[in-house]
Amino acid sequence: MEKTQLIQAIQTLKQEKDAIILAHYYTDGAIQEAADYIGDSYYLSKIAKEAKQQLIVFCGVRFMGESAKILSPHKKVLMPDKEADCPMAHMVTLEQIKEVRKQHEDVAVVCYINSTAEIKALSDVCVTSSNALKIVRNIEASHIYFIPDENLGQYVEQYVPEKTFIFNKGFCPIHKSMNKALVLEAKAQYPEAEILIHPECTPDVVALGDYVGSTSGIIEYATKSTSQQFIVCTEIGIEYALQKNNPDKVFHFVGDMRACGSMKCVTLETLYNALKDEQYEITLDEAIMKKAEHALLEMHRLAD
Repeated sequence: MEKTQLIQAIQTLKQEKDAIILAHYYTDGAIQEAADYIGDSYYLSKIAKEAKQQLIVFCGVRFMGESAKILSPHKKVLMPDKEADCPMAHMVTLEQIKEVRKQHEDVAVVCYINSTAEIKALSDVCVTSSNALKIVRNIEASHIYFIPDENLGQYVEQYVPEKTFIFNKGFCPIHKSMNKALVLEAKAQYPEAEILIHPECTPDVVALGDYVGSTSGIIEYATKSTSQQFIVCTEIGIEYALQKNNPDKVFHFVGDMRACGSMKCVTLETLYNALKDEQYEITLDEAIMKKAEHALLEMHRLAD
């Protein structure tokens, strides 16, 4: 089927099954076009929790589908592609968390939502790039073990000097590829452009930003800005929303790896098949879900 036919077939199936389709900003533009809601991890986790539909199709990577299932265990959560995963989510171990807890009595394990359900289950609170700073400021503990993304943790640390941070060596391969030399090269080529940077980038790149923030924050900033050109340091899937909101503005993306292969696993075909066959359902151990739920609910409590 052609794109238009596929989207129509998806919409028909969605109505028949009373399903809701959620898509992250990093998925392909065609997926975002077909989705009911598009957003970052925090926004989509709220939508999944509050949705009246009992069937959720989550167009993103596995940790997102897991979070939706944890917050709504009675709902059926489907992933269009079972291989869509986030490398960063596996860059911290249960043993590392247990060891840090042994070494520090007054420590809060702050877990970036880009993590597995098992890691969330051993954490005190989850955060996203849009709420990490607010949540860490609201935590009483004097020590913060920030996992798994070291770069986002270091970004938060500079605004909360009163707390002691312990970091894990996790990172996003896409954002790590957006190095300082490439950003400076783009700035030399487009001197009038503002630089918009995701805090998963390395600290030397973050320091170059006119604006640093989450995917939703970058979109909002670009939409409100009077500038006509932007250098964007995040996954290229965000271009769909940026151009939709700002058709007259120009966006230049940097990095040797601009597209997340896992996010791009999700296609209209896999979305259609997931709905049609109700395949690739997220299933989790009940005990793990219950423990992980605490960290996610704490995120919503401390961020709202």
